[in-house]
Amino acid sequence: MVKTFDPEVVWDKPNDVDTKWIEFIDENVLAKLPEGSQPLGIQSCGESYFTRGAKISTKQPDGSSLFFFLKVALVKDMISAEFISQSTLYAAVPDFTPKPYGWGTYAADPSIHFFLCAFVDMEEVKLPDRQKFAKSLATLHTITSSPTGLYGFHVSSSQGKIPQFSDWTDTWEEFFSRTLQQLVENEEKAQGVDAEMQRLLHALFKKVIPRLLRPLETGGRSIRPCLVHGDIWDGNVATDKDTDHPVIFDSACLYAHNEYELAPLRPTRHRMQREYIDAYFEKVKKSEPEEDCDDRNVLYCLCIETMQYLVTKYADGYEVWAKAKGEEPATGYND
Repeated sequence: MVKTFDPEVVWDKPNDVDTKWIEFIDENVLAKLPEGSQPLGIQSCGESYFTRGAKISTKQPDGSSLFFFLKVALVKDMISAEFISQSTLYAAVPDFTPKPYGWGTYAADPSIHFFLCAFVDMEEVKLPDRQKFAKSLATLHTITSSPTGLYGFHVSSSQGKIPQFSDWTDTWEEFFSRTLQQLVENEEKAQGVDAEMQRLLHALFKKVIPRLLRPLETGGRSIRPCLVHGDIWDGNVATDKDTDHPVIFDSACLYAHNEYELAPLRPTRHRMQREYIDAYFEKVKKSEPEEDCDDRNVLYCLCIETMQYLVTKYADGYEVWAKAKGEEPATGYND
């Protein structure tokens, strides 16, 4: 779904999707509505740089009204992956995310693709209750586990237009490293190679990531890949006006380390911040080693300043730490 409220966003770029595609209900969209639905109208409801949203009103066979949210975009894989992500979330926590109804391609134009789900009347400004949100997020992470026992996802979901790394991997160190490698490759293709960034990244892969992530799954410690939404921030979280319950949407699901979910709650530019992380850890125990938890959060939310901090702090890397703990250093992905 698309929320219309974000006071920091300046709409200075044209939308990829023409408004005409949400001024009527395409026949393939109609086919995804529940049997017997009588369409009554469609109206614009939110947008991003590359999607448009609409609210579809219907009358049901029993005479009741039922509303649907339609998202339209030009990128087919992004839309299909969102449907799979949202369907996976809904199967786990149906009271925490809108019911997905389907996805497809417009009969009127094969370049237009859509995602259809239940319409939720959302609070535009009010942030979700911290305790309710933390409880629901903790439930999602606690009751789900990877169907393969590995880290990854069965499709490549996207954050915006950017596909995520999703291949199945045995260890969290490998999955996170390959995710970051893919992001770096995409950035260098777009912006070029920077020597200082290359220096920091080398230290990050060789020293910081092994030091902070390898201990999670060595020395008798373990973590379990669980389902994460993948893009939790206040633009993808709201409060249902009817139930006063938090609702999450626009997911980019993965089976990952549960703490990875909390990274977008760290930046001060977001309205949902540290107090939501604290509320979460009232419900869920921090992974061992607990003393590394905050720096793992820093790692999951990288920027140039935090890279410099981590590279300086963890210059000795994993092996020195393991030996100091009296553990036999384990080999890993970045060796």
